[in-house]
Amino acid sequence: MIHFEGDKSFPLPVAEVAAKLSNIEFLVGCLPDVQIIEIAPDHASWKVKPKLAFLSGNLGIEMKTTGSEPGKSIAYQVVAKAIGASSTVAVTLTFAEATGGTTVHWTGDVTQVTGLLKMVPSGLLQGSAHKVIEEVWTAVAARLTPG
Repeated sequence: MIHFEGDKSFPLPVAEVAAKLSNIEFLVGCLPDVQIIEIAPDHASWKVKPKLAFLSGNLGIEMKTTGSEPGKSIAYQVVAKAIGASSTVAVTLTFAEATGGTTVHWTGDVTQVTGLLKMVPSGLLQGSAHKVIEEVWTAVAARLTPG
């Protein structure tokens, strides 16, 4: 379906970055304006108002860890549900040492869309998702490296 990929760098040791980004409680804590329903280090569910013109109401999100190699990589499944639509995304983060810190290589694959999202052109979905991804990385960076 739709594939996203990129790299983010942080001026922190790999062990610290991997520990934080492998903890769903930390990740959800980075997100603004969420209503947490359930949260633990390996799974969470929350509600948020979507910033997408083609979705209204609340967006219910469930995230769970699907695989982990401590200090090296983490995999998540993220399921988003709105009235009449849902999407499932497989996310993988890989941690590597870099000059001055850590590089996180990330991938996201939309593995399923249902309902009204099937009618949204893939270019619009991809553009909207890219904005959300950038906002999430900005929020994570602000919390991971304050100041």
